[in-house]
Amino acid sequence: MIKLSYNTVIDDSRLFIVAGPCVLESDEINEEIIVRLVRSCRHLSLPFIFKASFDKANRTSHKSERGPGIEEGLKKLKEIKEKFKIPILTDVHETWQCAKVAEVADIIQIPAFLCRQTDLLKAAVETGKVVNVKKGQFLAPWDMQNVVNKMKAFGVEDNLILTERGSSFGYNTLVNDMRAIPIMQATKCPVMFDATHSVQIPGGKGTSSGGQREYVPLLAQCAVTAGCDGIFMETHPDPDNAKSDGPNSIKLSEIDNLIISLNTLHLYKRWRKKEGK
Repeated sequence: MIKLSYNTVIDDSRLFIVAGPCVLESDEINEEIIVRLVRSCRHLSLPFIFKASFDKANRTSHKSERGPGIEEGLKKLKEIKEKFKIPILTDVHETWQCAKVAEVADIIQIPAFLCRQTDLLKAAVETGKVVNVKKGQFLAPWDMQNVVNKMKAFGVEDNLILTERGSSFGYNTLVNDMRAIPIMQATKCPVMFDATHSVQIPGGKGTSSGGQREYVPLLAQCAVTAGCDGIFMETHPDPDNAKSDGPNSIKLSEIDNLIISLNTLHLYKRWRKKEGK
């Protein structure tokens, strides 16, 4: 069991949802996204964690939108957390950011490309916060046991989540091997599935990544069927005009039906397990 702010609990009884825009948007857009997600998740009694980045350091082009930066970004995330009474997830890219981010975030996220950066993992663990590590596109799922072992050596106990987000398969292509979910669950960590970055096409537009958002529901449903503990999704009311990762973000107007379908699949899978089927 993982306990977060505002009595939010991650356990094996309910599917948890981590969602929000790729980077912090305007206050109006952030609020529109949050209100929709909070309403949808609370209606189904699902744990919800809001995610948004204050800085996207790994971009295809130096001209790409990066976000408001750590000072302004953490200020906005703190305001969101206190106003809507929801836990927060955001990512870090450098060791010095961890302690500062821990003052606001409930979950510190390690980006996929940085999942083997020993000093960054150590700094994140030492905050005492929950740490979510995304599996690198370049790693096999069983390789994440090494990451878990490393972080346990630094003192992490139960506050660790792993995320599957696709594997590199040739140029500009990611594929999902759903075996990764039970394989990584063998580490005894909850495993989340990143449904939107899994459809990303890195560098697909030359100066920015492309994506196939139409496949997000399919992959998310497959992941829930495979037994994932949580779903990670980026969403936006107008993905084509999002500041970052619009091509692989699901339209906010579609999020309610998707969450309902994912919860239904999760409940059905739990029922079958309980009945020994």
